[in-house]
Amino acid sequence: MERWGYYVSGIRYGICEREDGCIYHRPLLVEEGRLGEKSVLTEEETWYKRLGKLDALEALRHVAEYESLLHEGKECFVTEAGARYEKKSENEYVEREVKYPANLLAKEGCLIAFVTPGRDFCTLLVREGYEEHTILAKWRRMYPNPLYSVLPPKTFMVPMRDGVRLATDVYLPGKEGKVPAVLVRTPYGKSMGTEIYYRFVQRGYAVIIQDVRGREDSEGEWLPMYYEVEDGDDTLNWIAGEAWSDGNVSMTGGSYLGYVQWAAAASGNPHLKAMLSSVCAGSPFVDVPRRGGCFNSGMLAWAFAVSGKRMDAEKMIRDDWDEVLKIRPLEDLAVKALGYDVPFLKKWITHMDYDELWKRGNWKERFGKKKVPALIMSGWFDDNGMGTTEALELYQNYDKKKVILGPWMHSGNADYDIHGFPLGNNALRYDIDFICFSWIEHYLKGVDNGIERTPKVEYYTMGSNEWKTAENWPVQGTEKLILYLDGDRDDAAVSNQGRLSTERPDREGADSYLYNPEDPATHIIDLSENELEVPADYTEEEKRTDILCYSTETLREEITITGDAFAEIYISSDCEDTDLMVRITDVDKAGRSFKLADGVLSVRYRNQFTHPEFMEPGMIYLVKIRTTKFSHTFKKGHKLRVTLTSGAENFIFPNRNMRNGFNGVEMKTARNSIHWGKEHASRIVFRQECNKKDLLNTK
Repeated sequence: MERWGYYVSGIRYGICEREDGCIYHRPLLVEEGRLGEKSVLTEEETWYKRLGKLDALEALRHVAEYESLLHEGKECFVTEAGARYEKKSENEYVEREVKYPANLLAKEGCLIAFVTPGRDFCTLLVREGYEEHTILAKWRRMYPNPLYSVLPPKTFMVPMRDGVRLATDVYLPGKEGKVPAVLVRTPYGKSMGTEIYYRFVQRGYAVIIQDVRGREDSEGEWLPMYYEVEDGDDTLNWIAGEAWSDGNVSMTGGSYLGYVQWAAAASGNPHLKAMLSSVCAGSPFVDVPRRGGCFNSGMLAWAFAVSGKRMDAEKMIRDDWDEVLKIRPLEDLAVKALGYDVPFLKKWITHMDYDELWKRGNWKERFGKKKVPALIMSGWFDDNGMGTTEALELYQNYDKKKVILGPWMHSGNADYDIHGFPLGNNALRYDIDFICFSWIEHYLKGVDNGIERTPKVEYYTMGSNEWKTAENWPVQGTEKLILYLDGDRDDAAVSNQGRLSTERPDREGADSYLYNPEDPATHIIDLSENELEVPADYTEEEKRTDILCYSTETLREEITITGDAFAEIYISSDCEDTDLMVRITDVDKAGRSFKLADGVLSVRYRNQFTHPEFMEPGMIYLVKIRTTKFSHTFKKGHKLRVTLTSGAENFIFPNRNMRNGFNGVEMKTARNSIHWGKEHASRIVFRQECNKKDLLNTK
C-alpha cells in the first residue's frame, strides 16, 4: 500500500492510499480537526481540486507511468494522456502548456511528489516518508505545533457610516483568547472559494470575508471602486471592536481584492498592520477602466460577470465579442448584449473626464502619510500591472515592503507557456504562500522570522530566465538606454523599415498613417479569457499600414532591459483627437515579434486627465506614455522593436477622432504623423542592466 498526503500551504488536507488497484482517501474535517473515514476516491469528489487545483485521483492513477518515464531520464517526454514534461533538474520535471501544472519531484528514480503552484498557494501530493525532501520541511519548521479547528462561520450585517450594512462572515479558530485577523473584501461572493482561507484560521487567525457594497448579500449601490476607502475603514474598525479581536488585521487577495486593500490603507486606519497584495487594480485613469484615459473595452468580460447582484462567470464567455464591441452609443451596449442595463457601466460612460466620480476611487491620490507593510506581487503580463506600478511608485522609499515580480499573467504563478510565449522551467515558484505567511506572522504576531531581512525585490528576467534580487524598485544600478525613432526616409516605418538608434537623428522626418476607427489594429487577446496583457506574436499584425515599426539593427550582444519604459512621441493629426498605442516587442531570429509591454494614451489627456486639450491640425504635440513594466534579455541575433498605432481592438474602444472620443456614432478617419529628429526627436527611454552603450549604435 502506498500512502500520499495532500498538502496546501503546508497543511495536510487529506491522505490518499493506493491499494489493490483502488485509490482511497481520508479528507481532513476542518471543523473537527481530524481526518474523516476512509472511502473510495471518486471523480465526483471535488474537495481537493477546490482546495489546490491538483487532481489527486488523476495524478495517483498514473504513478506507474510517470515512474517508468522518469527512469528513462530524457530531457522531455509526453504521457499517454498527452501531458508534456521537460526536465528542470536531475530530480524535477515540469509540466508545460497547461495552467496549474502537475510537476513531478523524484528521488533516486522514485516519484515522491506532485507539485502545483498558484498565485498565492502551492499544492503538494507527497508520498509518505518523503516530506522533508520538499518545501514541507520549511513549513514544519515555521509551524511545529498542531493546527486549530475551523469553527462554523457566523454572518453579521456590519453597518457602515452611512447606515448601509455589509454582509460579513467570520471564521474563528478553535482556541481561547484574542486573535489577529485576515480580512477579505470581495465582489465575487463571500461563500465562493472559502476553502483556501481555512489555512489562515488553522494557524490561529480569524478570517473575515465580506461582500462589498451592493454585491451578493450586502446592501447599497454596486459602483466599483467608489465606496471602498470608507467601507474598508469602517470594516477594520468593526473588526477591532469585536471581543475575539486583538486589533491587528492583515488583508489578502488579488485583483479587486487587491484594490480594496490599498483603498483601506489609504484611509489611514490604525488597525491595518499588513497587506498581501496580489495583482492589485490601480487608479481609474491609469489602470482600469480608463487606461490612459481611453475606455478599456477588454474589461467588459469582467463587467458582465459582475453586472447582476451575484457573480456569474458564464457571462464572460461569448463568441460574439466582435459584434458587442461595435455597439454604439455605449449607453446601449449592456441592454443589447445582456438584455438589461448595468448602472455602473452607464455611470462610467457618462463621466468622460477625470472628475469627482473617478477621484473618489483613486487610492494612490488619497493616500496619506501612514503606510502599511505590504507584500506586493504581480507579473509582467498582469492586466492590472499599472496598479502594481502605482503601488511601487507610492512605496518606493518605504522600507517595510517586499516585492515579487514574475513572468506571469493576471492569474499569477500558474503557467510556463503563455499564448505561445515559452518561459523557463524555473518561471514558477513553490514559496509564494510561505512568504505570505512569513509576512503576516511577523507583522501581526511579532515573530522574528527574518522576513524583513530578505531582499526587498525579487524579479524574473525573461529571455535569460533568471530570478534576481534588488533592494528597491526601480532596480538600482541600471542606466538609461535612449532609443530614438529614425528612418532613411519619411514613411519608412509604414513598411516596417523604421529604425531605432542610440544617436539623436540629425535630420527631421515623419511617418504618417491613416487610422480608421471602423478598422482599428487588433490587440491580440481572447476577451473571454479575461486576460488583457498577454504576450502574443504580432508579426502579421505589424504588416498593417496603420502600424509603424521601428527596430534596432540585429543585436551583436545581448542586452537586458528592466523596468518601465517611457515613450516620448511627437504627433500631429488632421483631427482634434486620437489615441496613441505603443508596444515593445522582441523580434527573434525567425522574425517573430512577441509583445513584451505596452502603453496607451488618449491624446486629449496628454498633459492631465481633468479636462480635454484638443489638437489643432498641423500642430505638433509631445505625448508621453508610460508602458507596463518588464524585465527581459534580448538575445544576440534578436531585435528590439517599438510599434506605434492608434487602435487596439479588444483592448480599448476605438477613438472616433472627434470630441466624442470613444463614444458616439459619428467618426472620422485620421491622418496621424509621428515626427522624429532634431526638435521633434521622438524616443523611448529604457533602463538597461548592462553597461554596453554601443551595442545598438548604428551610426
